[in-house]
Amino acid sequence: MSDGSFDIIEVVIIGGGAAGLSAGRITAAAGLTTAVIERDSCAGGILNQCIHNGFGLRYFREELTGPEYAEKAAERATEAGCRIFTDTTVLELSVSEPGNGKYKLKKILCCSPEYGVMEFFAKSVILAMGSRERSRGNLAISGHRPAGVFTAGAVQRLMNINGYVPGKEAVIIGSGDVGLIMARRLSWAGVKVKGVVEIMPYPAGLPRNIAQCLEDFDIPLHLSCRTMRINGRHRVESVDIAPLENGRPVLNRAFSLSCDTVLMSVGLIPENELSKKAGVALNPVTGGPVVDSRLMTGIDGIFACGNVLHIHDLADYVSAEAETAGKHVIEYLGGKVKRGEIKTLPGAAVRYVIPGGADPASDNTFYMRSAGVMERARINIHQDGRLIYSRPLKYVKPAEMLKIELPQAVLKESHGSGVLEFSLLAG
Repeated sequence: MSDGSFDIIEVVIIGGGAAGLSAGRITAAAGLTTAVIERDSCAGGILNQCIHNGFGLRYFREELTGPEYAEKAAERATEAGCRIFTDTTVLELSVSEPGNGKYKLKKILCCSPEYGVMEFFAKSVILAMGSRERSRGNLAISGHRPAGVFTAGAVQRLMNINGYVPGKEAVIIGSGDVGLIMARRLSWAGVKVKGVVEIMPYPAGLPRNIAQCLEDFDIPLHLSCRTMRINGRHRVESVDIAPLENGRPVLNRAFSLSCDTVLMSVGLIPENELSKKAGVALNPVTGGPVVDSRLMTGIDGIFACGNVLHIHDLADYVSAEAETAGKHVIEYLGGKVKRGEIKTLPGAAVRYVIPGGADPASDNTFYMRSAGVMERARINIHQDGRLIYSRPLKYVKPAEMLKIELPQAVLKESHGSGVLEFSLLAG
C-alpha cells in the first residue's frame, strides 16, 4: 500500500450512512472483501446529527435516536468484516480495464489525511452517497443576501453537533420533515418559530411530524403560500409572504413575519455528481440513477441504493433497500445471470416507480410516490394491460413513500413478460 493503492477488492461502497453500512454488512458477511468510504470523521452520515428518536422501529425492531441507529449499523458492518475508511473523500469514479477477463474493474480515486491520495480497484461498486438539501438559489426568492439564511440540515448540525443556536426568531420555508423537526428543536432551545410557509396546498412532511413538531408547539402552518422576499441587508429582518390562488400570489393579501433567521426545508436532491462523471444515466424525475431489478445502473457492476437513488421517508427503508442491493451484488459476483426483466412504468397519478424493472424469477419490492393527495385510493398493477395486482389504500400523499411487495407467483401466472404499469385511482 506504499504506492497509495489497494489490491483489487470485490465491493467498494461510496458513502457510510445507513445505506452504505447496511449494504456493507450484507456483502462482508457473505465473505466478499468490502470497503466503505465515508468522507465524514465517523460513519453514520446524516444520522449523527438527528438526535431525536423514532429511528429503527422497522429495521432494528426498537426505537433509537439517529446516532444510536448509526452506531448500531456501523458495529454490525464492522463485525461482519467490512472495513470502513472515514475522513476519506472520493474524487473520481471510473471504469478501468478488465481485471480478470470477467469484470471490468472500477477505479475509485480518493484522498484522506491518513493515506493521502489513493486508488481502489473494485469488481463492483455500490453508490450510497445520500442526498443534499435544496437551497435558496433553487427557489429564486428575491432580496439581499443577509446573514441568518440557512438550510434546515445546516441548522440541525449547528445545534446538535456544534452547540450553536442560530437566532432568536425563525421562519421556516417549506414543510419538509427536517424543517418540521427543526421547528420543534428550535422551540426547545427557546427560539420563537413564527411559522412554516408551504407553497403546496398540503404539507410535504409526514403527518406525525406535523402533529408532534408544529401542532404540539402551536406553530402556524401557512399552506398555499409563497415566500416573496427575504428582507434585511446585514441580518434577516423579516420575510414577505403571499397566499396563492390558482397558482398566483394574491399581493393585496400579503403579510410579513418578522424574524432574524430563515430555514429552508424545500426538499432533498440525490447526490450524484460522482455518478454523472462516471457516465451513470439519471432518472429526470427522481434525480437518481436509472436501475434495473437488481438495483444495478446502466454500467455493469455499479449499483445504487438509499437516498442517492431516490429520496426515502425513513432510514429503515434505506437500510432495507441497501440490503437488497448487497444481495444482488453477491449474486452478480457469484456469476448469476439475469434471465429476463419486466420493465416498470409509472401510470396514472404515480410520479415514479423504483426499481425500473421486475425479476420474474423472484419476489419483488417496489417503492413509489403519488402525484397528489388521495383518500381511499387503490393501487393497481397491470402487465400488458391485464390487472395482476390491486390493493386498497386508506390515504395517499406525495410526502409518504409507498412500498409494494409483489409476489413472484403473480408474475409467473402472467408468463413473466411485458411491461408493469403502476397506477393510483381515487375511491
